Parts: sequence; C-alpha cells; structure tokens
Amino acid sequence: MTHYIAIIEDAGPEFAVGVWFPDLPGCTSAGEDLDDALRNAPEALALHLEGLKELPRARTLVELKRDPDVAADLKDYMVAVIELPAHAHAAE
Repeated sequence: MTHYIAIIEDAGPEFAVGVWFPDLPGCTSAGEDLDDALRNAPEALALHLEGLKELPRARTLVELKRDPDVAADLKDYMVAVIELPAHAHAAE
C-alpha cells in the first residue's frame, strides 16, 4: 500500500481543519473537526492522483524533515500518514 504524509492544520473551532500533502502540491482536504478531516483525506488523495500515469514518490517523514520548504510546517502542525485507498491507482 502507498502512504503519503499529510500535514494537519487546526486553526480553532471557528475554522475547518485543513489537510495538505507536501508530496502532492494542490492536494488538499478539510473537515469540520480532526476526525472528519482525516476521514476525507484518503478520498482527496484518490481524486488528486486519478488519471496520473504513475504515482508520485511518497517521501518518508525523515526526508520531509530535511526539506526546508516543509520542515517548519512539520514542527508547527500535526502530521498523519494517509493510506491511498485500494480502489485508487494511476491510469494505465
């Protein structure tokens, strides 16, 4: 199974909880609370990757920590590992 690291941004009760994937620019999701956001994240992954000829490589957390464009976000926000749903795959 393919897994991608997600960054979870919870700005408080007045805002949706946001989810984004450092390895997949433009792939975002959200929910009314943390549980809702995490439930929505796999479908966002599947929709984002639909139609691609091959899946982008998913970096490990260690690799992402070494990336200066991502390292600060990893310190400031929650992190989750999101599994790509079994029904999702790259186009052939």
